[in-house]
Amino acid sequence: MAPQMLPRALVTAKWLSEAIRAQRVGPSLRALDASWYPPQERNARQEFRERHIPGASFFDIEECRDKSSPYDFMLPSEAHFADYVGHLGISNDTHVVVYDGDKLGTFYAPRAWWMFRVFGHKEVSVLNGGFRNWVKEGHPVTADVSPPAPAVFKATLDRALLKTFEEMVENLGSRRFQVVDSRPEGRFRGTELDQGLESGHIPGAVNMPFHSFLTEAGHEKSLEEIQQMFQEKKIDLSKPLTATCRKGVTACHIALAAYLCGKPDVAVYDGSWSEWFHRAPPQHKVSEMK
Repeated sequence: MAPQMLPRALVTAKWLSEAIRAQRVGPSLRALDASWYPPQERNARQEFRERHIPGASFFDIEECRDKSSPYDFMLPSEAHFADYVGHLGISNDTHVVVYDGDKLGTFYAPRAWWMFRVFGHKEVSVLNGGFRNWVKEGHPVTADVSPPAPAVFKATLDRALLKTFEEMVENLGSRRFQVVDSRPEGRFRGTELDQGLESGHIPGAVNMPFHSFLTEAGHEKSLEEIQQMFQEKKIDLSKPLTATCRKGVTACHIALAAYLCGKPDVAVYDGSWSEWFHRAPPQHKVSEMK
């Protein structure tokens, strides 16, 4: 499938700014700030209240998740997701644009992008360059928060875009799909702790740190550069691929990068290393830590 045949995964700040100026934000177009930061570092909701893209709503990943799971940020149920995004004024006909305020340009937005897609929504895009570049380019910001009129959203989980622990274990023997891990190299190799957790990786996984898909300015690299990166890692985009990371967040950068190359079917292992570390036997954890 050619990239131009897929719904657009990226929109520019210029495009969104012009849409806002033309007063297109509403039932047919919604912007969501999907920022999340460690509580001791920054307060995403407070920063949203102080400054955000005009017309945007705050997508709270702490609220839109399975709170009964022992692992961070696991997907909520279909009903929970549908209710949550419906209250943000999003229907199945809404074009959703997600962004975050991370200093890298983009961090959590691809997770929100993937969540919409895994629940069956097609028209969802990431703001290329994030809020960092929105501000840098001089586009408008506001502190005004106007709750949107609620809408009806029907969520249908697309199992093809999601992998479970059991499926990852089965794949160790069958090798039915390639596995790419988006964490920094030290955490992948097991030479540094990952937020206090011993690190390492799933046997057979290939490391492609998520930040390597971003330019220094915080935009997605070009299609040619991304294709070259997959080729250098010997990842065949014509074959099944699953992305993993620490908690199912930066893995979505892999899914986004592959989507830009025309591959819309990359699955994400939602539990990722957080679950794998606690559930897999020692022989299924590759680590250089001694």
